[in-house]
Amino acid sequence: MPENDHAVYDLHLPDRQSVPVVFASPHSGSAYPAGFLAATPLDRLAIRSSEDAFVDRLFAAAPAFGAPLLAARVPRAFVDLNRAADELDPAVIEGVGRNAHNPRISSGLGVIPRVVAGGRAIHAGKISRDEAEARLRQCWHPYHDALRRLIDATRARFGEAVLIDCHSMPHEALESHTRPGQPRPDVVLGDRFGAAAGRDVVDRIEAAFAGAGLHVVRNAPFAGAYVAQAYGRPSRRVHVVQVEIDRALYMDEARIEPLAGFETFRQRIGTVVADICGGFEQVVPLAAE
Repeated sequence: MPENDHAVYDLHLPDRQSVPVVFASPHSGSAYPAGFLAATPLDRLAIRSSEDAFVDRLFAAAPAFGAPLLAARVPRAFVDLNRAADELDPAVIEGVGRNAHNPRISSGLGVIPRVVAGGRAIHAGKISRDEAEARLRQCWHPYHDALRRLIDATRARFGEAVLIDCHSMPHEALESHTRPGQPRPDVVLGDRFGAAAGRDVVDRIEAAFAGAGLHVVRNAPFAGAYVAQAYGRPSRRVHVVQVEIDRALYMDEARIEPLAGFETFRQRIGTVVADICGGFEQVVPLAAE
């Protein structure tokens, strides 16, 4: 049962939420405003290179197992929903002062990104502060309002909320993080080294991916960004685990197209979703009553 807010996101709800799990995909959006595409010097493939393309499709089974799925429609190159609203880049937004050093902003990856993959500039020049604020008002805030409502309602109903923040990673991002003789990770789970989720929660999620034959590592090279930092409060029984899946497993990264085996891999991730939801259903079988 999809719902949406002005093309910012799609919210897919189960007939009845039966588990304390929420899935979200903040970087899979591909609904590019026409004016934005006309203004960027990048071609269509280049502007899409930072997308977590098709990740929302990989996790589409969530509602069938009793969990909501919140999927962004707004693209990351327009507004990055996994950044804080105040991570404003003075190199791309007029009238923004320089603040304390922020490595994400310095690298061009603030809430209004300056670059896409490969350091390619999104804008021909700076945008106005008014335009930046309008993007946040129209896109960032509605998405995070929806995410917050889902988390709060889930915790109120079950006494616990587990957010699976779904992402993909470029295959090349793993090169420097794979030791000689060791298998390349298929999945990286980020819990900010325990600050965003309890160990038992991460253990269950890791077991679900490993059970599907995927090699899993934790926190390197991705430990979790804004969503994990802002929402993960294990002491309050709100857990956030960022999931990064190697894009080469299911898509042609250069063409941004699903591989021939995409549907098979999607079904494989569907079994992971089922195992995650089933595991948490057993942990809190009476909490929803």
